Amino acid sequence: MSDFTDLVDLASQKFGATVLYANDDFFASKDNLLKPERAIFIDGKYTDRGKWMDGWESRRRRTPGYDFCLIRLGAPGVLRGVVVDTAFFKGNFPQACSIDACAVAGQPTPEDLMSPDVQWVEVLPKVNLLGDTANKFAIASELRFSHLRLNIYPDGGVARLRVHGEVIADRRFLGPIGLPQEIDLAAIENGGAVVACNDMFFGSRHNLILPGRSVNMGDGWETKRSRKEAPDWCVVRLAARGHITRIEVDTNHFKGNFPESVALEVCNTTSDNIEALATDDNVWTPLVSRTKLQPHTRHFYEEDVLAHAEATHVRVRIFPDGGISRLRLWGLPTADGRALVGLRFLSTLPPDALAHELRTCCGSCAWVSALVAKRPFGSIDALVAASDAAWSIVSEKDWLEAFQSHPRIGESHAKREQSGVAKSWSSAEQARVSDAHAATRAELTSVNDSYEQKFGFIYIVCATGKSVDEMLVLAKSRMNHDRETELRVAAEEQRKITNLRLEKLVRR
Repeated sequence: MSDFTDLVDLASQKFGATVLYANDDFFASKDNLLKPERAIFIDGKYTDRGKWMDGWESRRRRTPGYDFCLIRLGAPGVLRGVVVDTAFFKGNFPQACSIDACAVAGQPTPEDLMSPDVQWVEVLPKVNLLGDTANKFAIASELRFSHLRLNIYPDGGVARLRVHGEVIADRRFLGPIGLPQEIDLAAIENGGAVVACNDMFFGSRHNLILPGRSVNMGDGWETKRSRKEAPDWCVVRLAARGHITRIEVDTNHFKGNFPESVALEVCNTTSDNIEALATDDNVWTPLVSRTKLQPHTRHFYEEDVLAHAEATHVRVRIFPDGGISRLRLWGLPTADGRALVGLRFLSTLPPDALAHELRTCCGSCAWVSALVAKRPFGSIDALVAASDAAWSIVSEKDWLEAFQSHPRIGESHAKREQSGVAKSWSSAEQARVSDAHAATRAELTSVNDSYEQKFGFIYIVCATGKSVDEMLVLAKSRMNHDRETELRVAAEEQRKITNLRLEKLVRR
């Protein structure tokens, strides 16, 4: 297994991460904690509060407890490991630390995050620290988090915090389903990643797909002087499988060390062996033929983009070496690409967040709990199979609970409160009812009433694609059933509705 520090730093200020709050930063500001530069020490430098230190440092506690700070990650993601760096803190480093994480949508304030309603998950149990050391700790979690709480025991100073992991973008970055729109399939905030390169002596490969333009020459991908004929290269894993339509290669700030030329190629693979993939010329198809570059210039390619099949990875080759500051790969995700993004997003949500999403598909708490326990979901078919298995083991009570989360056919309000998403789906599923004549709608109301009086639950039918007349005919024929038979028919209709909604949930 590769060192987790090879992964992107989700807590990088370059990426937009910030320390939102610290309960105490008397000696040194919390804002130092995420600086991209290594910590420094200036002998003899003092402030009016004491020795100047390049990190976050709290005062000496004289009461029980511990100090902490709250961090918003640059983008939500799965954590693979952290580096708690106590550089230059020798007699004033914390004895131990721990880290909790949570997933909160939007831009919560420190007050929001400290609310008892926020559920924090301990991702790093309390561990001892060494002074003046880059303390590395692996994290074993497959959940997606947006915020961290770094706890130090009981007080002291930490120079830098690095949080390495994988970005898990909200599937909504893909845009509304059925409305194709170009997105940057390489962008780190969308879930793209530079997964391998042959050299990054002067500048990290991860800089290549950061937001915005580079701020200096160190804020790009730069290789050493290679002294060889073969080109240097890096491989980008796209945020979603798709077709690339436009490209930007930016050599901003690279003036005497830009590559002479660049070529781009694509492949479509599920292989995890990136090193072998990167050097196998047989798997790559040309995307942009080798073309000359200019110093300190944004190069755009659209007509130059060659026809290609759907792609998951792009190989960038620079001849013979040098630096590129940014790479943009705009394109259109495929349907399967969208589905895989949605599945990974759902599979990595904390349990309560996933349960909230699943309740838009089915109102049975028992079904929701059973499905949460069955993740991860590798495909929509696997998700539907897991749903069917969960539905098959719940009780009659759970079926009735699910029915109550639907409005009656022709109405808009359910007995149990629905989310906004569930309401919109119910409305769309019954869209053809509003077009029916008033007499037909009145007959539907009468049939609904008779059905409920006989069976004790509302008339459930998978309404998608059905006319009001079809639903009326079905309701009247089902009135001939006994309660046990009809309950099972209704449960099967609920299963169909749930599966259709699960696919909407994945792709929306």
